[in-house]
Amino acid sequence: MEVKKTSPVLYIILRPIFTVIFKLIFNPKYINKEVIPKKGACVIAGNHMHALDPIMVDTSTRRVIYTLAKKDLHDGPFGFLFKGVGSIPVDFSKKENRGALYTAIAYLQDGYAINLSPEAGRNYTEEILLPFKPGAVVMSQRTNCPIIPYSVTGEYKFRSKNLTICYGEPMTFEGMSVEEANQKLYDAVKELLIKNKYNNAGKNYEY
Repeated sequence: MEVKKTSPVLYIILRPIFTVIFKLIFNPKYINKEVIPKKGACVIAGNHMHALDPIMVDTSTRRVIYTLAKKDLHDGPFGFLFKGVGSIPVDFSKKENRGALYTAIAYLQDGYAINLSPEAGRNYTEEILLPFKPGAVVMSQRTNCPIIPYSVTGEYKFRSKNLTICYGEPMTFEGMSVEEANQKLYDAVKELLIKNKYNNAGKNYEY
């Protein structure tokens, strides 16, 4: 399947602007962001609590990150922006999103970085983490690239004291079934979430 890739020019222009705005407004903390490789294919995957979570990932690195985003955003009034930064549309009304999966795999095969939330949507429940869809681990296994797990915790408010994104060590899933790999990723993200929540509460949970 041939995929036409979007030029990242708009992304490259906007990222430093958003980085400054984020720091001034939200005062975010970035933990272990150095694990994001400077080059080469990787999947960056974590929880999704707020619409601004993808920007937290984008501002963690100078790399161009291609994010999977719901198709409604591409079709809405700001669709030109989502298309311009190269986000990959996902139609959540369908049980399978093979087009988005194949597009992401094509980007990975060319050495790019992909960001997505395996929760497949924002978590509005009281559960710490929603069940994971297998897309992230399928991408990783088909392209033989690592997954960088992350968790976002805290509040998006002015000069927040607890807004934090924490990255875990790169993960690979050689010899695992999709189900086993998906569970391993889920457990890693959940552990990062719990650690972040403890640290934000001042309980000094060690990483």
